[in-house]
This record gives sequence, structure tokens and C-alpha cells, in this order.
Amino acid sequence: MPQPTPNPLPVTVTPSASLRASGSQTEGMLRQNALTNLTDSLCASRMIASPHTASAIHHHGEQDTVVFAFSGHGTIVSEGGNKKQRLAPGDFALIPAFAEHQEVNEGEEDVVWCIVRSGREPAVVNLEGWGSS
Repeated sequence: MPQPTPNPLPVTVTPSASLRASGSQTEGMLRQNALTNLTDSLCASRMIASPHTASAIHHHGEQDTVVFAFSGHGTIVSEGGNKKQRLAPGDFALIPAFAEHQEVNEGEEDVVWCIVRSGREPAVVNLEGWGSS
């Protein structure tokens, strides 16, 4: 039986209380890096969207993105603005690389999502509108 290859990286914990705003921010949407620049294959962050806010239309380049909804009811808008998928607490979503989308909170409470991407640190390409990359 093959032996597992030792992983030289230590276990890393980022306490919630230590998270701070990171990168460019959209008004009403707080993005906080939690685990970045630790491995070439993953990074993680937290997004908190205030009520009645929306991100810019954007994509994440070559990075696939997994979203886990912790609290609130948010929406991922995609397919040129024609598809709206609502995430409730406990739901997961996959946003494939280069998929144009927008995060929206139309509700009355904060939306909190965990975002995990397939890269060393989050990549975001904001667009002027659908299909404008």
C-alpha cells in the first residue's frame, strides 16, 4: 500500500475575529480574506452583504468558486442577468471559471457566505455589464 506523501504545510486556523476587509470592496458588501497565499490550489474568504446591495457584474478568471451560505438569503444572478438562483442557509453553489455573475441581497438581513476558490488568492474581474469582458 502506498504511503501518503507528507504535507509540509502546518494546519492553519484563522479566527473569525481576526478577519479584516481585503481587496477592493463594493459598497455594502464586505469581503474578508480568511486563508490566502498558503497553497497554490485554494483560498477562502468571507463575504457579508448588507440588505439591498449588489456586487458589480464580474467573473473570477480561471478560478472555480464554491459558495457556502451561512446566513441570510442571497441570490446569484448569471446567464446575462436572466438566471437567478437563491441561496438559503446551508446551501452550496459552484460558479465555474470565467462565469459572469453578480451577488445580490434583496432581503432585510445580512447575507454571509464562505467563498472558496481554486487559486492562491481571490481573483476578481469587474465588468461594465453582461458580456463586456
